[in-house]
Amino acid sequence: MYVTGCGAYLPGEPIANDDLPAFLGEDDTPVARAVRRRVLAANGIRTRHYALGRDGRTTMLNEELAAEAVQRALQDGGGDLGDLGLLATGTTQGDVLVPGFASMVHGRLGAPNLETLSAGGVCASGMAAFKAAVSSVRMGEHDLAAVVGSELVSRSLRAARYVQPASGPHSIEAREALDAQFLRWTLSDGAGAVLLQPSPRPDRPCLRVDWTYLLSHAGEHGTCMRAGMHGVGTPEAGGTWLDHPTATEAERVGLLRLRQDVRVLPDLVLAGTREFMGLVRRGRFRPAEVDHVLCHFSAEHFRADIFRLLREADLMIDEDRWFTNLHTRGNTGAASIFVMLEEAWREGRFAPGERILLLVPESGRFSFAFAHLTCVAPDGFLAPAPIRAAVPTVGSPLGAPRHDDDEVTAWTLLELADVWAGLERRLARIPILRRIEHGGVTLADYRRLLLTLRPQVVEGGRWIARAASNFSIELFELRSAAIGHAGEEHRDFHILEEDFCSVGGELAEIQQAEKNAGSEALSAFMFHQAGKPDPVDLLGAMFVIEGLGTARALRWAEQLQEQLGLADDQIRFLRYHGANDDDHFEQLRTVLRSGIVDRSRAERIVRTARIVARLYALQLEEIDA
Repeated sequence: MYVTGCGAYLPGEPIANDDLPAFLGEDDTPVARAVRRRVLAANGIRTRHYALGRDGRTTMLNEELAAEAVQRALQDGGGDLGDLGLLATGTTQGDVLVPGFASMVHGRLGAPNLETLSAGGVCASGMAAFKAAVSSVRMGEHDLAAVVGSELVSRSLRAARYVQPASGPHSIEAREALDAQFLRWTLSDGAGAVLLQPSPRPDRPCLRVDWTYLLSHAGEHGTCMRAGMHGVGTPEAGGTWLDHPTATEAERVGLLRLRQDVRVLPDLVLAGTREFMGLVRRGRFRPAEVDHVLCHFSAEHFRADIFRLLREADLMIDEDRWFTNLHTRGNTGAASIFVMLEEAWREGRFAPGERILLLVPESGRFSFAFAHLTCVAPDGFLAPAPIRAAVPTVGSPLGAPRHDDDEVTAWTLLELADVWAGLERRLARIPILRRIEHGGVTLADYRRLLLTLRPQVVEGGRWIARAASNFSIELFELRSAAIGHAGEEHRDFHILEEDFCSVGGELAEIQQAEKNAGSEALSAFMFHQAGKPDPVDLLGAMFVIEGLGTARALRWAEQLQEQLGLADDQIRFLRYHGANDDDHFEQLRTVLRSGIVDRSRAERIVRTARIVARLYALQLEEIDA
């Protein structure tokens, strides 16, 4: 069972917090404005999307958002609308009371006859639809299913619906008004969709669905997020919006507003953390083996509580493995988990062999949804390794093992590919590299990058020369290659200095600059390793450093040129390494397949590669420190 395509649709342009009143209407009291500021500070959302114009009018239907997300998932996955066998939807509120939301989305798509499923609820309704679709495709009932979570809540958040209660500030009515205001400044519009198929794609990686889990705690908890009922807890006969003489009367007393009892939200965090712990105890996953966590946080405020509880239980997954786009996409309820998954997928965050955990807590009456996915290479191939069950190979500069490689060579290539995947994840989080890759880099950034790289380049020739002198006669070929490589490195720093000066730097500045903490650590480690007898493990350092040259340097050069308008003679160092490090990598491939590297040496090479990858990333992180 595989996720083979992802799509998301967020209506309109991103809306900043200061612009919210322009779309939803002004707050009519100082107290209401204070509540807005307080809620926005707690939820951490900076931008969101509404299917509203500045006049407050709705510009799209919820079913249209969902249909657009499904079409984008089909486009991403190469699927055809006519081949859909199942359309499963999740939403908090559809556009109409009847028919069901899935039927309306089906009609909007104009797809041929198919099975539909409308999952009701709140945030976990999208995952409920996902779980049902997974089961249906796994049972062989359909060859292609689409799952979509969609929300269009903005039309319910307009100021006209939020009249301040006439009773005192500590009354039940006043507290319920505050509960409604909390959601008013937290929720937003959007849709996300995925395609499910029984087989993996033959042409690119996809996501295998390992298991899903969905559990309601409604037997232990009253309602928290609700609409259409008086108070909290359990509704009674005569106490719902349908029991009022007219819908207008129900609206007048505020029963059609979404509300959330903010006082019990800490209980939701605690219950969700216990479910997480229970899945670990039952062996569904091991925290140390999870590479990515996508968690639907209703607000940034609760993330710290979740992390604290997991640390106390010694079950914390490294914080840098958690991904959220809450801050830029907002809280889109049932759509959030798919909007997150689509962005992570589109940005290339997942490599074959990596494991992804999806978490969705729902405050409605306390429900929790989990799913575990594994990224697999085309045709579902996950190359085995003696130490790891699944190791990524896509993207490694060395490529995958050949069919004629012996066991040691294959193991080495797979382990180095795993090192590379970890390095890629670290690089994706480094501020200066994010600016180079995604826009916003400055000339000052470029000069700081060159300042940081110079000590490594200057000292690279020295530690390579030291390593050459420590190779025994048995490894004469490595000694000869190292001597030649050291000579090339001794010349490289002159090009780097010339680039620095050509973009406004002073030669004395770059020659006298002190190494940052990462550069100091990297230099010390390299000289230490180079001083050992037969330092074959430095091939692992070559894999990382030269690998960045062959895989990233030319791309960085082109991105810097495009953003900064640099001439070719101002970016020679990066271009040189992007063009010439391929030759060094071919030498590395030859050595690894020469028979020189036995299992003991292979383990040393991989260990050194892991250390150098971390230290290299550290020196780049320190640029913005």
